Amino acid sequence: MKMRADDPRAVALVEAVRAGDVGAVEHLLADHGELATARFVDPRCGDERSALHLATDWPGHFPNGRAVVATLVEAGADVDASFGGRHAERPLHWAASSDDVEVLDALVEAGADLEAPGSVINGCSPLADAVAFGQWRAARRLVELGAQANLWHAAALGLADCGGHRLDRPRRTHLARRGRAERCPRARRLAALATSAQRTRSFVNDEQWRTIGHVPG
Repeated sequence: MKMRADDPRAVALVEAVRAGDVGAVEHLLADHGELATARFVDPRCGDERSALHLATDWPGHFPNGRAVVATLVEAGADVDASFGGRHAERPLHWAASSDDVEVLDALVEAGADLEAPGSVINGCSPLADAVAFGQWRAARRLVELGAQANLWHAAALGLADCGGHRLDRPRRTHLARRGRAERCPRARRLAALATSAQRTRSFVNDEQWRTIGHVPG
């Protein structure tokens, strides 16, 4: 079912999720079971999101994130529900975009698809978001869990060469914190484009990637 995002039930769920109040989330779901599977519609633009999008929304890292995700999933929330709007990001994309590894792990444990399409970065997987937005902990965790890294993912993470130069292993330095993109001019251009996409939640298409960096899909 669809529900306006300013519906009192939806507002109460958002507040409980952001506060990490698992008890309040449980009570709301007990009284209004439809919240677990509802599509919350922004009356200003028509964008739709799921309950798990609420739990992974920017800036992420809400208290008790893992427990909140588990509670929503147990109540029937779709772990791979897509955003409805200019892109089709899943909750895992959003957790990756916020470097929220705890919630990322909870989603994967609940069955989230590591290769789900829909990213604002070329419509690709959650790993594309994590790398493009410089969320390195999330990116490395996704690879550890089995996400498939293409050439530019691997280059940014120091897993492959970039422009013919082997990238060394990540170190706990300012370069590691800022990302391996600092080592490669092409990757810096990609990072600039990705930052713009993150700020506006706009979709970055194939042609933009090709013209800025000739990066394979």
